[in-house]
Amino acid sequence: MTKIHIQFTLFSAFYSPLISAMTGGFLAEEGLDCDWSVAEPGVSALEALENGTAQVVQSTISQGFSSLEKGVQPKPRHFALINNMDGFFMTGREAEPDFKWSSLEGADVLVHHGGQPMTMFKYACHKAGIDISKINVIDAGNAKEMDAAYRQGQGQYIHQQGPAPQQLEADGIGHVVTALGPIVGPCAFSSLAAMPDWLRTDEGQAFCRAYARTRHYMAITPAAEIAATEKPLFPQIDEAVLTECIKAYQQMGCWPEAMAITDEGYDAMLDIFEFDGKITQRHPYASICMGV
Repeated sequence: MTKIHIQFTLFSAFYSPLISAMTGGFLAEEGLDCDWSVAEPGVSALEALENGTAQVVQSTISQGFSSLEKGVQPKPRHFALINNMDGFFMTGREAEPDFKWSSLEGADVLVHHGGQPMTMFKYACHKAGIDISKINVIDAGNAKEMDAAYRQGQGQYIHQQGPAPQQLEADGIGHVVTALGPIVGPCAFSSLAAMPDWLRTDEGQAFCRAYARTRHYMAITPAAEIAATEKPLFPQIDEAVLTECIKAYQQMGCWPEAMAITDEGYDAMLDIFEFDGKITQRHPYASICMGV
């Protein structure tokens, strides 16, 4: 079997279409063996493509925006969708079945301060019609540090990617009150990237076939079955929690069966990053993405 290396920017159940390509046997069916890693904090996974240490990475087209804004044409290309929506949730100390975004005004909120998560949080507040300046936004560090801080009693609400919020709920520490995906709306939130030349090889085409079948599997398979195959990669997460997280993403519409990065999804990302002042022009699709 041909060995490839896959690198994640972040590793969570939100990226289950890529995880299940590995755990569901789809890559193996195409004659591909794989290992995987997570990029070091502060290091772009795209660097692993350029230096040849990875063939496929989990990333986002906003990385391309950042390069283009610096006058640098990125060499990797984003070729397939992972998530069609923001995958962060808001968790509160109390159950709020009638949660309103205005509840965040005046509250202490631990917000993920990574570039794209923060931009999306700002856009969600904008779409909800609330004033972000009225929120006491707290930077408690990276995802692991944020989770620890909330567990120790800091903050009224926390902004996290699944399955961390579902685990907080299972542990009796908080209650998931809302998700950002529906209010932000469909967008090409995260994607797969590779070097164009590799995508044209037999290996690259085999990967694309395996990934297309994985997306069909994600669309038709019960969350519990997906969670059971992925569980070995989530040793600290209860399988029931992983199931609930995957089910939430399925119901939200994060993983449409089609793997193409659509013009609509790309344009939505331009709208979001334009709103946050992160881009000075609407960069063309072909400067970042390619079809396969």
